[in-house]
Amino acid sequence: MRHLLSAADLSLSEITEILDLAEEMSTVQDRPVKKLPALRGRTVVNLFFEDSTRTRSSFEIAGKWLSADVINVSAKGSSMSKGESLRDTVLTVAAMGVDALVIRHHASGAPWQASHWIDAHVLNAGDGTHEHPTQALLDAFTLRRHFRSADPSSAERNGQASDFTGKTIAIVGDLTHSRVARSNVLLLQTLGAEVVLVAPPTLMPSGVDSWPAANTTDFDEVLGACDAVMMLRVQRERMSGGYFPSAREYTIGYGLTRARLGALRPGAAICHPGPMNRGLEISADAADAANSLILDQVAAGVSIRMSVLYQILGGAEESVASPVREAAVR
Repeated sequence: MRHLLSAADLSLSEITEILDLAEEMSTVQDRPVKKLPALRGRTVVNLFFEDSTRTRSSFEIAGKWLSADVINVSAKGSSMSKGESLRDTVLTVAAMGVDALVIRHHASGAPWQASHWIDAHVLNAGDGTHEHPTQALLDAFTLRRHFRSADPSSAERNGQASDFTGKTIAIVGDLTHSRVARSNVLLLQTLGAEVVLVAPPTLMPSGVDSWPAANTTDFDEVLGACDAVMMLRVQRERMSGGYFPSAREYTIGYGLTRARLGALRPGAAICHPGPMNRGLEISADAADAANSLILDQVAAGVSIRMSVLYQILGGAEESVASPVREAAVR
């Protein structure tokens, strides 16, 4: 794997390999010394031209725990604030001999374009309203753990996709502006899940009928049939107005309220990529419920990004479990 630009680029075997290695990497979080030598001598630059807490921090932690040198660059602290183009910024950073660029940008397709300008590896950390592949991977990692804890024998049945076969996952909310939804639809479909997209008509993306997922405008109609619901943040900073009458009306129609929490199938997982608008798309009762996996998703972000960085930078000839197991015996 040279770059990670889209969830569509990943085959079932590649997804499974990333998730399995992330399980190995997750053990590092429980150690007193959280360091592996796997990427010693490698340099990773996080180029973030949009605000981020979870993605940027977890990529930084992931790189440092793998012993890579990690440098953070933001738009406000770069020459782009002086008028430099993205192309010149990317070429300038790459000319310093870095091994990988992790790029978040407000323009859809920016990481893809950057991958054609430079020889360094490029990872998409979110581009406009296009995709966010590592978020989809960490969501799948979190859900796979949840499904396996509910049915430990599931991993042994029906091949690699068995954890998601027969599972229905609803993605609810601001689909028009969500890169998370796009990547999750592609990844979960590859894993064998049935995906249902739920949104008001004004937030249902153009061309959604061609997506590999069902879609509906009635949240309550699908609520009781879901094995997991993924609530999306209402991205008011990307809206020009008129998508729904008021915040209250949106919550009534599409929020995971206390009443809808009670209508969920017992044990159904609650996910949210964050940051959350509590009281808008998700109630405090739902966010803090026993079956909420929201903080598990945050923790999974580090493990998944460790796995992805190692897959791209660590050497394909090595066993995927080797960085963790070798360190364990030292």
